[in-house]
Amino acid sequence: MDPIDELLRGVRTDGAGFSRRELSPPWSLRFSPEADLTLVAPLRGEGWISTGKGGAPRPLRAGDALVVQQPVACVLADRPASADRPASAGQPAERPTGSTTLVIGTYQVRTEVARRLLGVLPPLMVMPGGDDCSSALDFLDAQAGACPPGQQVVQDRLLDWLLVCTLRGWLDQPEGLPPGWLGALTDDAVGPALRAMHAAPERPWTLAALAAEAGVSRTTLAQRFARLVGRPPLTYLTDWRMALAADLLTESTATVAAVAHQVGYADAFGFSAAFKRIHGVSPSVYRGTGGRAPECAGAACADGSCA
Repeated sequence: MDPIDELLRGVRTDGAGFSRRELSPPWSLRFSPEADLTLVAPLRGEGWISTGKGGAPRPLRAGDALVVQQPVACVLADRPASADRPASAGQPAERPTGSTTLVIGTYQVRTEVARRLLGVLPPLMVMPGGDDCSSALDFLDAQAGACPPGQQVVQDRLLDWLLVCTLRGWLDQPEGLPPGWLGALTDDAVGPALRAMHAAPERPWTLAALAAEAGVSRTTLAQRFARLVGRPPLTYLTDWRMALAADLLTESTATVAAVAHQVGYADAFGFSAAFKRIHGVSPSVYRGTGGRAPECAGAACADGSCA
């Protein structure tokens, strides 16, 4: 599987995060701090994005898509001068002249694999409108006012489609790939090694085996991998295996031993030691707390202090 596909597969909405808003000037919107990602796409009209950091406001036009990653402070308003006004939004029955129609989706990113995507994306991105994602917007516009059975599921999947299309479009730009492992996928030596690890994390990879996949010497691979990715190849492999294992523990009923084998460990003991080193708790505790942070493991949450 393509590594980017693996990441995007873990980002989905669940119905509660979809809304369609008809806004009449003056209006401004701030984004929920509870959402890991917020997607905004104008169907009609436009808005202006301000981050309050001294930079010039940026336009968001019909067909564009905005993705905001928390905890970025961002305001979307009807005009640049209104960015500091208190948040307000009307929802009239009819769309008057000068109004803006937005579709908004909020996302909670719960899987470790998907969180790796957040680590390489810019905190705020605007993807200009184009043919690639326009059909998703058209479908969302057509479906937003309909109420047949299963409509919420249709809207959720269309919103997911738009988000994936937007992120994929961003990453496909020449300047879209960020530094680190995602950008290193395009390197002639490091890319094949990364793809090999992602395609078969259960294999007993060695530096020599990865270098053979890349068609370079072990020294060349080790040096280029560390320079482009920021860590040695086998360290990256361990981190990737532990991300996969975390999601398997919370999303499946497989035993710890079975999960260990799926991510390349011959026994549960060695796997558990590596997992605790990365995640701070044992696999069984991680599963029992639903993947919450180590400080919320076991007795630490008994008094509700981490709720």
